Amino acid sequence: MALKSVPFPKIFEPAFLGPLEVRNRLIMAPMGSRLANENGGVSPWQIDYYAERAKGGVGTIIVEITGVDSPCGVTSPKTLTIHEDFYIGGHNELVETAHAYGARILLQLAHVGRNRRFAMGVQPVAPSPIPNRFFGVTPRKLSRGEIEDLVKKFIAAALRAQTAGYDGIELHGAHGYLIGEFMSPLSNRRRDRYGGSLEKRMTFPVEIVQGIRRAAGPRYPILFRFSADEFEEGGTALQDSKKAARILEEAGVDVLHVSAGTYDSMATVIEPMSFPEGWKIYLAETIKKAVKIPVIGVGVIRSPEFAERTLREGKADFIALGRALLADPQWPKKAREGRVKEIIPCISCNECIGSRTFRNLHVRCAVNPATGREGWLQRLPPEKKKKVVVIGGGPAGLMAALTAKRRGHRVTLYEKSDHLGGQLRLAAVLPGREKITWFGDYLRNQIRRERIKVLLGKTATPEKIIREKPDTVILATGSVPLVPDLPGVESPKVCTARDILGGKEKVHGKAVWVLGGGMMGCGTALCLAARDNQVTVVEMQEGVLQDTDFITRADVLSQMREARIQVLTGRKAEKISTGEVFLRNAAGREERVKGDIVVLALGSVPAGDLRMSLQGKVKEIHTIGDARQPRKIIDAIYEGFRLNGG
Repeated sequence: MALKSVPFPKIFEPAFLGPLEVRNRLIMAPMGSRLANENGGVSPWQIDYYAERAKGGVGTIIVEITGVDSPCGVTSPKTLTIHEDFYIGGHNELVETAHAYGARILLQLAHVGRNRRFAMGVQPVAPSPIPNRFFGVTPRKLSRGEIEDLVKKFIAAALRAQTAGYDGIELHGAHGYLIGEFMSPLSNRRRDRYGGSLEKRMTFPVEIVQGIRRAAGPRYPILFRFSADEFEEGGTALQDSKKAARILEEAGVDVLHVSAGTYDSMATVIEPMSFPEGWKIYLAETIKKAVKIPVIGVGVIRSPEFAERTLREGKADFIALGRALLADPQWPKKAREGRVKEIIPCISCNECIGSRTFRNLHVRCAVNPATGREGWLQRLPPEKKKKVVVIGGGPAGLMAALTAKRRGHRVTLYEKSDHLGGQLRLAAVLPGREKITWFGDYLRNQIRRERIKVLLGKTATPEKIIREKPDTVILATGSVPLVPDLPGVESPKVCTARDILGGKEKVHGKAVWVLGGGMMGCGTALCLAARDNQVTVVEMQEGVLQDTDFITRADVLSQMREARIQVLTGRKAEKISTGEVFLRNAAGREERVKGDIVVLALGSVPAGDLRMSLQGKVKEIHTIGDARQPRKIIDAIYEGFRLNGG
């Protein structure tokens, strides 16, 4: 029976994952965290990380990718593994913690196949020796005996998971990992019983499923995650995936988890900011019509409204939340209580994965500074009540003000403009970056909810601050554009990227040169191209977009190619004159190019610092965010949160 006392009754009704009853239809999707020990065992900080999501009310947690064979089957030593009995105890600790907070917990079992580098002295393996473009490695072809041995390793790992107390397991057949490689005609060119027709390509996963079913018993849940469309020419397509789904159902799979893509179509696996909410639910809907077992939908699902509608319309039976639960572990609890505006929104910036876990760093989140730090960042000792003055209403200042108020301090926030948000407002203007608006709205809503005293349109002079008699002053005054000392830079034909994005300069139908190929420069170039300008980006380095993650970089470069934006790298601007820009290339030769407008996007420098004027006149002074050093949202938010009001 659907619940009537909650705003989203379909989400929060009890349901069944095969034989397993769960408290709601929300699932934490498996995401590599790099929080494992150096030997691939469960770590204390990993337990804290999952405990926070269990406490937040999610019905089921699917623990991140866990190797059944090491080192060949994992991407790094920091990948979880359960390939030996030695690891069972640590996994049991994780299971008991999740159960203590009412969540069900399953373990995702995997072998990465060719999705790894030649590392740890081991060559990657695959069904066929087809090069992996993403890693630039050609794998070794598995022998038939090795395949049979890997089937046994999957079965043994599932039994270890059962011994550890997991409520079930999920087999990772998505994203071009080994099981998916056998399923795909693009990566499986074998001519034995494990390759050829779809039915033969399904032999490896079917043998694993049937072997686990025999060993673990008829009531142990087996989930299967797969890419219904690999979005690669010659790869798995949706029509074949419907047949594969029926084969898996017949083999004994209890639930299908419908994802998409491979490493070579990465934007469909870990979507950049430009992808719309829930864009691949149609894949789950199609598979659901082909089978009788439950189906999990996943992919940029951010709002309870979208999740509820998807379930009500019968497009999926369960909703998997991935990065949304990194941004806010309390997403389920807040949704259940109708506190939707209090949910910290994931903006799909990919700091968590693209900038962190793919570089073997612990998972972090741009909008939630506690992610990956659950065990210590929220356990700072309480401070005595203070009077805190925050100067600057950008992301660092807003987070500092919120954190200080929530810790019991009295807070006043000065912002010299007539609005809060700082550069979040400009960043959200960039094409495909509109989701940044969500986070700005969230911060402003929280400032209102906490009833923080905000003085808009007020410049905080040293005299005003001293009259407040604060215990702590937090300087979050942000940054200003870097204007180089170039001949001609003061020309009226020269402006900054902030002038364009803020609407101060309106440029249409011109030949525009953007100096600076970072995210700000390339994003501004896209804005200008959309206004019928002929745009060229000039960058000193050998590549553009070096200040962002590889997934976002590929997405923005694709947009730039479509917009016919020219890119010149290895060039430095040396002079600007009427109708011309003088460049110096890497070989030292001068180039003269014609243009109507020059836009500066060469970075930022801290805005004027009040510290010297306040030194010795207030008890504590802290400088955070871009006022300390221009960087990213993730740095501003962390510094504002970590400060805790001084």
